[in-house]
Amino acid sequence: MAIGKAIPPIYGLVLAGGKSNRMGQDKGEIEYHGKPQREFAYALLETLCERTFLSLRSDQEADIPEAFQTVTDQDRFRGPLNGILSAHALYPEAAWLVLACDLPLMDRDSLRLLIDERDPSRMATAFATGKSGLPEPLAAIWEPRGLRHAISYMENAESSCPRKFLIRSDTRLVTATDDTVLANANDPQEREAILEKLNQL
Repeated sequence: MAIGKAIPPIYGLVLAGGKSNRMGQDKGEIEYHGKPQREFAYALLETLCERTFLSLRSDQEADIPEAFQTVTDQDRFRGPLNGILSAHALYPEAAWLVLACDLPLMDRDSLRLLIDERDPSRMATAFATGKSGLPEPLAAIWEPRGLRHAISYMENAESSCPRKFLIRSDTRLVTATDDTVLANANDPQEREAILEKLNQL
């Protein structure tokens, strides 16, 4: 990053607009910590970011309490980047700390580590598991420049996979202290396994 250039502020974005087809119910409404997961994730990001938003489909808006700031999907793109790029369109100068609502074991200390390890000169700073070494695009800080490049990628690429974009881009990888914070709950079996783990804590 050029000397004297301001570092973009970090805004938080909870991705809660997915269809949840494999889960069979809205993943953002599942309670792992005594409240809907989208609200739990929002509260986590709110303690770390200048502003925080829920990323939603238009048909979800009526169910969200007024206390929550929201970004409605513009539906210009496919997949998770649709929500991220919808937020970028509203606040193009912000970096976005993105957290999917299907990562119920993510905690504040891990997010603090990601922020501390952020390199704003890169396209993004993303968690990677020690096992795979691959970026987790939905637990990552996306810089404005990276999101501008992502728009071109989505307009021309055959795949809408944000992980493929980060693999091919100048991405800083941060190894999570514990890989379990990146455990996904995408179907009922994974949900039950995570609930069981939480009950053991």
